[in-house]
Amino acid sequence: MSIRNFFREIKEKFFRLFSNEMGIDLGTANTLVYLSGIGIVIDEPSVVAINTKTGRVVAIGREAKKMLGRTPAHITAVKPLVEGVISDFEVTEEMLAYLINKAEEGNKKLLGPRVVIGVPSGITNVETRAVRDAAKNAGAREVHIIEEPISAAIGIRLPIDSPIGSMIIDIGGGTTDIAVISLNGIVNAKNVKVAGEKFNEDIISYIRNEFKILIGEKTAERIKVEIGGTLGSRENNETIIRGRDLVTGLPKEVIVTDADLREALAVPIDTLIESIREVLETSPPEIISDIMKHGVYLVGGGALLSGLSEIFHDSLKIPVYIAEDPLKSVARGTGVILENLEEYEDLLVQNEDEIPPKK
Repeated sequence: MSIRNFFREIKEKFFRLFSNEMGIDLGTANTLVYLSGIGIVIDEPSVVAINTKTGRVVAIGREAKKMLGRTPAHITAVKPLVEGVISDFEVTEEMLAYLINKAEEGNKKLLGPRVVIGVPSGITNVETRAVRDAAKNAGAREVHIIEEPISAAIGIRLPIDSPIGSMIIDIGGGTTDIAVISLNGIVNAKNVKVAGEKFNEDIISYIRNEFKILIGEKTAERIKVEIGGTLGSRENNETIIRGRDLVTGLPKEVIVTDADLREALAVPIDTLIESIREVLETSPPEIISDIMKHGVYLVGGGALLSGLSEIFHDSLKIPVYIAEDPLKSVARGTGVILENLEEYEDLLVQNEDEIPPKK
């Protein structure tokens, strides 16, 4: 062992003694926190409620989500992340500080934690810097950034370090990451602004046009969850929804079926299929052969729409598998990276400050 590596190891042991290590899946819909040595300790909606008169945070996470669509004039429930990136820096900072403190409850250490944060693939340097700065301002001692498809692939134990092509589709709240990975790197990828929240918007739009009823985002989410499992089949499934009649302005109740859901989501699902095709068409033929043999893996909240895997399989003629506990794949991956940071160092998104200047 070289002297440099010896001192590096001593430094690592010192910091592990006096600070925690945590992985954060910073999502548009939900944020998950992995605490090294324990596992996933937090799974909260990425929502913050703010008192606009005082500027103070009223609630964060589940409590704030309950307020969506139900707040008085002086309280606003906001989502500080849009399409996977920070849209409100100060609110994101408040949310991260709350989550870090909550994760460290009963296990607080002298120094701030070392953090690995998952972000969508292909985000800009400015957006990456915003995530890094928000985490540091929230109390993190050291911040590393990893692209979510890589983290998810590690989290579900795909052989990404081998010369074998693996394909992963991470359908989150704000974006869908489609990535082909081999030899510890992304061979081909596409980030699409079609995901869980777009599904909700299209359900709201369909219900408004078809039934002349206005519903909220939470109702759209409930429709998606309750009858989304029959998306790829022809089973008869239905749910009752309540909203405001656009003609009379009075409350109204209607029955929504699985056929309605299929029609509402036809356009966004077609967009996803075309995007997957595009990635496959521009990937090397040897890797396509591997993907046909080993299949495609779905992770993220969108993977829970169980009928979606059937639709992808029928359209692409490739085996499609839903990862075990797909919502937690990215967070689990950040945990594996934390415990083997030196091994995965080359996979991290490099900090602009660390890039050596060109000679």
